[in-house]
Formats: sequence, structure tokens, C-alpha cells
Amino acid sequence: MSIPTISLNCASQEEIAKSLRDACIKFGFFYLEDHSIPQSLLDDVFFQSQKLFALPMEHKLELSDSVLTRGYTRFEEETLDPINQKRGDTKEGFYIGDEVDVQYMDPKKLRGPNIWPTSFENCITDEECGLFRETMEKYRREAVRVCMELVKYFAMSLTLSADGSDPHLFDEYFTEPSTFIRLLHYSAEESAPREGVYACGAHSDYGMLTLLLTDDNPGLQILTSDGTWINVPPKKGVFVVNIGDMFERWTNGLFKSTIHRVITPRGAKERYSVPFFFEPNFDALVECLESCCNEDNPAKFPPITAGQHLLNMYALTHADFTASSSQKA
Repeated sequence: MSIPTISLNCASQEEIAKSLRDACIKFGFFYLEDHSIPQSLLDDVFFQSQKLFALPMEHKLELSDSVLTRGYTRFEEETLDPINQKRGDTKEGFYIGDEVDVQYMDPKKLRGPNIWPTSFENCITDEECGLFRETMEKYRREAVRVCMELVKYFAMSLTLSADGSDPHLFDEYFTEPSTFIRLLHYSAEESAPREGVYACGAHSDYGMLTLLLTDDNPGLQILTSDGTWINVPPKKGVFVVNIGDMFERWTNGLFKSTIHRVITPRGAKERYSVPFFFEPNFDALVECLESCCNEDNPAKFPPITAGQHLLNMYALTHADFTASSSQKA
């Protein structure tokens, strides 16, 4: 069994929409190819990520903002499966959000400036720091473009009828989408599930949509509906896409937010991956879509704003997240 592959270079938009609907109902995961982001840019993102994580730990620890969840997160800081994990994930990370000038900073909405690498001794220069930022900002623009195209097809997939479909269903909710790039570096430590040691504990993603860029090292697994873990092998230049809890709420459980994990096999190399989290406007109200509920199938989830949903989940899983920023407004 394997997840389906969807191409954005398809002659029929309706065919793409139908394929997305089928993938999200059955798996909640799919490969995305023909997205038109140049391979050279994807390679640059990995190159810059590797350089960042190679910096001395003392400097990486300075590049952190727990209030806005920006910058560096240390090894074992995140515990995504606290029931089964005896230690935090054997990975370190680096969060890059939407760049907002400090004068418009709003911690309650996770809005503010990013933490960017700065020159440090002989390890990284100002020029290299500038190139890191330029690469990540360019990648963000390209990833947003792809996600907005997917949102259009998702809208069509949820409004398919004999009269056509509505590609604008979600337009009002994505006028100012929230985005996060998360650079991840997994150690080569072998996972030991029986001892509670995971590269990344089993979890479903919190938000709307995730574009995952991976290197050529295996490790990602998803849990199928029959309770079986299956591998999702990496494919060069192809995204692994999954929907999250927020989209499952929006579709009343029609689309599946699938549990997944990362297991580092024996003899593996260090692994790098880059999830791109794409969310609606912070204040967007997420409630059951009309097309996904009726008298026989009422709404299963109460309405909640996209931002509050994310704040609640950050507080549950990040040891370094500042609790004051997750309080309800």
C-alpha cells in the first residue's frame, strides 16, 4: 500500500479536485509533483538548513523566541506522543514565520519579526546570514503560491456537483494566511519504540495543510485505517502533502488528519526535512462546512478560530512555549 501521487500539470482542474478529494478521504496524505518550484531552490533550502544546524550549540541557543515560537528548538524539546515517549524527539528545529515588523508585533497572534542567524566568530558571516534569509523568504513565496493553488482545488473538491464547483469557497479565509517554515535536523540515533525513543513521535498535524520537503533518507511512516504503519519513501523534488486537524474539523471528519511519525532505522544517516505549515487567517472561524453536514450527519466539532486552535496545540506539545502567549483572548 502506498499513498497516491497527484500532479498539478493536469489538463483538467476537475480531475485534480477529484483526485485530491479521494486522497484526503482515504489517506489524508499524497505526493505532489509538477508543482513548478525549481529543484535548484529546493537544494538551496537544504544547503542553508545544513549550514544552520552545523553552528555551535551555544550560538543556536541564542537564536530562539519562545513567545512567538520562532528560531531554534533544541533536541528533545518537542514531545509529540507523550503517552509512548520516554524522551523528546531526537531532532532539532528552526521556525521561520511570517515576517512582521516589530511595531506591528502581536504575541497573542504569533505575529512579529523572525529570528534570523547572525554572524558568529568564524562560523558564519554577515553575507552568509543574508543568503540564508534570502533563500528562506524566496522559498516561502513559492510554497505559498503552491498552497493557494491547492486551496482552490480543495474548494472545488468539496463543492463538486452536476453544475460544477466553487473554487472560491475558502477565499475569504486566506487573505492573510499564516505560514511557518520549519527546518528539521534528525540525529542518526536509532529509534527504539519499545524504549520510548522516536525521531518524531506519532502525531497528527495541528493545522490546515503541510507541504513536506525531505532529503533522500527514509523514516516517515503513516498509520493506515486498519492500524498498520506504512513507509512513505522520499522522492526527489516531490512534496509529501498532508492535511491537519484543522481541515478535518472544517470538513466534519470527511478529510482525514492522519497520524504519522518518523523512525530512524539502524545505520541511518542524519536526516533533514522541511515542513511548510499553511494556515488560514489567524481570526478565521473554523466551523463545519455546509457541504459536510446535514440532519443525519451533524457537526462533530465546535467552532474555533484558526489561531486559537494553533495556540492550544503549541502549548500542549512544546516544552519551551511560553504559556502566557497561549491564553485565550
